[in-house]
Amino acid sequence: MSNRFSDVASLKDELAGVDYLSDDGIAGVVYLADRLEKPILVEGPAGTGKTQLAKSVSEITGARLIRLQCYEGLDEAKALYEWNYKKQLLRIQAESGGEEWDDISDDIFSDEFLLTRPLLEAISADEPVVLLIDEVDRVEVETEALLLEILSDYQVSIPELGTIQAKQIPLVFLTSNNTRELSEALKRRCLYLHVDYPDLEREKEIVLTKVPDITENLADQVARVVRSIRQIELKKHPSVSETLDWAKTLVLLGVEKIDEQTATQTINILLKYQSDINKAIKELATADGVSP
Repeated sequence: MSNRFSDVASLKDELAGVDYLSDDGIAGVVYLADRLEKPILVEGPAGTGKTQLAKSVSEITGARLIRLQCYEGLDEAKALYEWNYKKQLLRIQAESGGEEWDDISDDIFSDEFLLTRPLLEAISADEPVVLLIDEVDRVEVETEALLLEILSDYQVSIPELGTIQAKQIPLVFLTSNNTRELSEALKRRCLYLHVDYPDLEREKEIVLTKVPDITENLADQVARVVRSIRQIELKKHPSVSETLDWAKTLVLLGVEKIDEQTATQTINILLKYQSDINKAIKELATADGVSP
């Protein structure tokens, strides 16, 4: 199939056009994944834009986004396919008196009775697809092995139907929050991308892009305060999405300059554990960008 992106620079510009502010590293890995037809394993803290990257790539390419949300207990029936047993039973009952079993069994194990799940849907799609396998670190090792099998050959074996090969190679993103170590086999199959918290200037740019009516001065203050809070040892550091929520809150409140009182009163938008809030409040008086 034809390549989706002409070069890294234009890909970076296209992502910026849909408000995803990529750096050269992120754009470079996505570009190579397209050319090499390999999945991308995107790891990093929660809320740093891993899922949004897949959505943004889907948007700029016009490809259909198919998402498999991973969770503990996810099995083949929810990830790959299952048979519509109720419909099969009705078919058997309707034809039980008039046809041989071999004829009925051939009929009920057909596409008409197959319920496709995200993995099979992505493999069998005719049109270009971006497949997002979100939070892959939450599934068991057995399900991870299933993912590895699919992503190695881009084909699915269904005993009753045979092997279904991909009509197009989807661009695949697997995201992980590092809650557990993934297998070496899965990592070898993928290109690796680590998406961390943005630096000060990039987070300021993200705030300016995503928060309507915010001033450059307030966006700079927001980025500096969040940066100082992330330097504290916390149970959970504020994500980029929480930075944006805080910035929107300050705009709604009509804040032009973040002082210690304003930061203290709105800190619960950024932090979700009381112990973290207590630690942060102690630091706010000396945080860069906060006025006493």
